[in-house]
Amino acid sequence: MMRAILFCSLSLWWMAGGLSLAIEPPAVKPELAPAPLKPHAVESESKPTGKVHSPSSLGSASKLVSQPQPPTEILGKDAAPMVLVPAGEFTMGSDKGDDDEQPSHRVFLDSFYVDKFEVTNGRFAKFVEAIQSEPPWGFADKETPVLHSDRPVRWVNWMEAMGYCLWAGKRLPTEAEWEKAARGTDGRVYPWGNDQPTAAHAVFGLKEGADMVSPIGNRDKGKSPYGAHDLAGNLYEWVMDWYDEAFYTKNPAINPRGPAEGTAKVQRGGSYINNPYRLRSSFRTKGDPTEHDPNVGFRCAEDAPKLP
Repeated sequence: MMRAILFCSLSLWWMAGGLSLAIEPPAVKPELAPAPLKPHAVESESKPTGKVHSPSSLGSASKLVSQPQPPTEILGKDAAPMVLVPAGEFTMGSDKGDDDEQPSHRVFLDSFYVDKFEVTNGRFAKFVEAIQSEPPWGFADKETPVLHSDRPVRWVNWMEAMGYCLWAGKRLPTEAEWEKAARGTDGRVYPWGNDQPTAAHAVFGLKEGADMVSPIGNRDKGKSPYGAHDLAGNLYEWVMDWYDEAFYTKNPAINPRGPAEGTAKVQRGGSYINNPYRLRSSFRTKGDPTEHDPNVGFRCAEDAPKLP
């Protein structure tokens, strides 16, 4: 039932780019498949110094940063706190990362808001109740949304994540928005800087288990420059864009959006079972948009109002 309802609520999105009818077989996540393990080790990574896109329009757009800014924090329609990511440029990608992270390049984004925390079981339960749909795995006995209401919801696929955001008057962040929200404007490796993660920064390096996901808001040391939590570790997060391994070689310099179509959606941020390399803010992976996984969640975003 949930899928049927979400198909209706997402129909406008599908007509604009659409969920490909020819979905690939469920993609196996790189961290779970021995063959495609990424061999790079992360000891340190300096500020990216890769190719820079500098169209004349980028310079004029940058002047918007000097204009008055919206409030730095608001409450969304779902009562979730959201933090402002101001308009301006940032460095996207990494020349020291994997091939799909290269080249590093400068991107300009308009102002937007992003959820301060990942969407929780408690908030997602309200969505399930409101649309009278079939709940995700773990919700049927009410234990998850009641006893673990402050933990991020998981086992949700891309369509369900997008459905929640639309219900809340929001949307999923683009891949570029997610990365800027995580790393800021100084090219840092992780949301907190360039230091290797510790248990005080993020939830990572654990084995699969029942209580591996941490409640929101208890990793202040790991928050991003804009005050967003858990953008590294805890759960991978769905974003809006279709995945394209070579997208950065043709990525627009202003408010980039992913390909118009594809078979896999981008996931960002690493999860509780990953190593520090996958927690880097520039790391990219992907998943079948119809697939449910225990280590994937999401947060929402919305455009900031245009001020006179």
